[in-house]
Amino acid sequence: MADPDFAALAQPGIRALRAYDPGHDIVALRRRFGDGQLVELGSNENPLGPSARALEAVRASLSGIHRYPDPLGAELKQALAERHGLETAQLMLGNGSHELLMMLAQVFAGPSAEVLASQYGFAVYAIAARAAGAPFTAVPALPVDAAMPRGHDLDAIQAAVSARTRLVYLANPNNPTGTWFSTEALAAFMAVIPQDTLVVVDEAYLEYVNDAALVSALVLLPRFPNLIVTRTFSKAHGLAGLRVGYACAHPGLIRILERVRESFNVGIPGLVASLAALDDDDHLQSVVAANASERAWLAAELGSRALSVAPSQTNFLLVDFAQEASGIEARLLENGVVLRPMGGYGLPTCLRVTVGTRAENRRLLDALDEALS
Repeated sequence: MADPDFAALAQPGIRALRAYDPGHDIVALRRRFGDGQLVELGSNENPLGPSARALEAVRASLSGIHRYPDPLGAELKQALAERHGLETAQLMLGNGSHELLMMLAQVFAGPSAEVLASQYGFAVYAIAARAAGAPFTAVPALPVDAAMPRGHDLDAIQAAVSARTRLVYLANPNNPTGTWFSTEALAAFMAVIPQDTLVVVDEAYLEYVNDAALVSALVLLPRFPNLIVTRTFSKAHGLAGLRVGYACAHPGLIRILERVRESFNVGIPGLVASLAALDDDDHLQSVVAANASERAWLAAELGSRALSVAPSQTNFLLVDFAQEASGIEARLLENGVVLRPMGGYGLPTCLRVTVGTRAENRRLLDALDEALS
């Protein structure tokens, strides 16, 4: 008896969908190279790790993991509300911001409700749209010779908004390019977007920003009820393995999203670790300062090798080798250095490099010199 044609049984939007590509089988690579031998610079993780307070909170929580977590995440939401000057009704927690980005399309997009994003925007935006069966348009990015090479062209995105556009995804700063736009530019953009078009500003890397022209889009929430801001504890807070994110928006929008939120979607260790991390500003600021210093050093070192390095306000750099980069990436991998290939983003000459510790970055540069020679 033949197996069912499972693809044919799937919804139309799912049939042509390609799963999110994490880059490499990192677990297999760790086994291959052994403890401490692999330099992991492909996933934009925080190399300094989480707050000691967060680790202690996780340890203390383990005796209670036979119980379900707080389904509302009330204590963490209260702390976030106080931190950002919001009401708890404006907040929803997610299993990482990835879950929230998918949910927004699930709830608000569809066959007659289009999704827009920038070319070279985060891959999840297209996945979210297509999983919802929605038309998806990647609006051409700024040119390579612009001040923000391959960054979001807000004018072009605004011009592409039509009566059927329901969701616009904007990452600020953007993954994988590292580029950004000012809060003033976002406010001007929001002022001309129809209120029934929802704009999602993904701020996964916002903590790393040191450009005074860019502050969180949260300051614009009172002016624009169609604005949604997503944040995460995975990056600067160093809690990638616990998967905690949150969305900030109008209470009415949050109430609609809550209808499809999975029950108990954030576990006990994630809730307590995030709460502790939020209360440890000293650790966060040390992470941000170390990243800014190391990002500048690494960008200069890469530039001295005649490589094109895009400006960045994140914890990674997009490096253009002006040639097909897959061979270089493979040679680095043979030396135990993991970077993120960019072919899937339509950037075959580029690699994305997470800013590591000085020791990790020196290992990268040594391996890179060998690969380029």
